Parts: sequence; C-alpha cells; structure tokens
Amino acid sequence: MSTSLAAPRRGRSVFALTLAGLLWGTGGLSGSILAAKAGLAPLPVAAYRLLLGGCCTVPLVLVTGRSPQWTKPVLIRLSAAGALLAQFQACYFGAVALTSVSIATMITIGSAPVFVALVTAIRRRRRPSALTLASMAAAVAGLVLLTWSPEGIPGGGRLLAGLALALASGAGFATLTLLTRRPVPGLDSFCTTAFGLLLGGLLLVPLALGSQMTIPLRPYVLAVALYFGLVPTGIAYGAYFLALRTAAPVVAALSALLEPMTAAVLSALVLHDDLGPAGWAGAVLLIIALAISYLRE
Repeated sequence: MSTSLAAPRRGRSVFALTLAGLLWGTGGLSGSILAAKAGLAPLPVAAYRLLLGGCCTVPLVLVTGRSPQWTKPVLIRLSAAGALLAQFQACYFGAVALTSVSIATMITIGSAPVFVALVTAIRRRRRPSALTLASMAAAVAGLVLLTWSPEGIPGGGRLLAGLALALASGAGFATLTLLTRRPVPGLDSFCTTAFGLLLGGLLLVPLALGSQMTIPLRPYVLAVALYFGLVPTGIAYGAYFLALRTAAPVVAALSALLEPMTAAVLSALVLHDDLGPAGWAGAVLLIIALAISYLRE
C-alpha cells in the first residue's frame, strides 16, 4: 500500500477509534440513568444494551441493502462476535458485583491492550516496541489514577473471583478485537455490529431473567434507552469494527481507554463528582498514552 493511500486510511481509523471511545464513555452515564429510572440490576442493563443496539442497527442494515451473504464463514464470524460480546459484558458485570465498578473497570480495560500486545508479539515472534510499551505503561498508570477507589474492596475468595472475571472480560474484548480485524467475504463491519449485538443480547437474556427486566413506558426512560442502544452501543461498536480493518490491534484496544476517561469527565461536569488531582492526572496520562499510540500508528 502506498503512503498516499495509507495515510488517509490511518487518519480515518484514528478518527473512528476516537469516536468509538468517546461514545462508549457516554454509555456509562446513560446506562446508570436507565438503571436508576427503571430499577435495573447491572446484568439486565448489559442485556438491554446489546439487545437495543442490535434492534436499532439491524433494520438500518436491512433497509440500506447491506445484508450479509449467509455463508458458513459469515455465520461462524457473527456467532463468535455475538458470543464474545455477551461473554465480556457478562464477565465485566460479574466482576462489578463481586468487587466494585472501579476495580472491574481498571482490570478489564487495562488488561485488554496487554492481552492484544502479547498475542501480537507471539504471532510476530518479536517483542513489542519501546513506544508500544511506553504507551501501555502510561495507559495503565492513568487508568489506576482515574478509577482506583479503595472503598468497598472485598477480601479472600470474593476478590480473587472478581479479578478472574475482570481478566476474563479483558481477554474477551482482546479476542474480539483480534478476531474481527480479519475480514470475511460477504460481511462488512456494519453487519458484524448489528447482528453481533443482537445475538449477544439474546445470549444474555437467560442470565438477566433472574432480575427485574421491565422498563417503565415513560417518554424520558424510553428516550434514554434508545440513546443507550443506538449511540454508545450501535454507532460506537460500528465505528470500532470499521477502524479494525486498518488500525493496529494494540492501538484499537488502547482506544477503549477513552471510555472511562469520558465517563469520569462527564460525571465531574454533569453529576458534579469530584475527580480530584489524581483523577485529572490520570486523565492526562490516558491522553498521552493514546497520543503516543496514534502518532506511532
């Protein structure tokens, strides 16, 4: 690929990854509002997120004539994407229930780029570059400063089980990143997003039925639910899967760091939560880590 063609494609991939990370960050606020207004537990919120994302995007795919070719490789890819989306969402919220939001977020999002870098290094039979290691170190440090909270930390087996689920969630997101980067004939990124989200949501429903799943049919609640399914889920994952075609997998995984940073800043601005000096320092470190990875890409 010539430099004149590669540069615009990489620029578009950086824009798509940044858009995905920022929109994911609004999902935390909209999801928490939906949970509060509808009285939903974390797992039903995750199920609704994927289901609503699929229900919002599948009709758009069908109307625009982008329906996939229903070949065996396409069905395998969509099944794998849906299963991985459901797996890392379920493991994440399981980690939240056993530990805390801060610990689950820190381990899940912090471990994903590390898993991607390890797999990439094994495949290429060479260790990550110094810039990649520097960006990951800055990212992990920033994530710790931004999300770490010592309050409510359990002990013993409960903490170990929560950490294991958080690592499993990070591994699932890393696997999804590496898997969907490889194209399948007859399947584009938008179809992967739409049908993967719908299948993932259907897989989570049996787990979520143990909790209350009824949503009040009030305009405000329905508007929040629609935004939650369409913007930080359907559009964000669509942008992420689109960018995976040209972006380096480690760079793509690092873009997920924009999610906790955006959520924390929105909470500070909208909900008047106090980030404190450590939180703002963590946000700056995350921006530096992403800038290093994007400029290197």
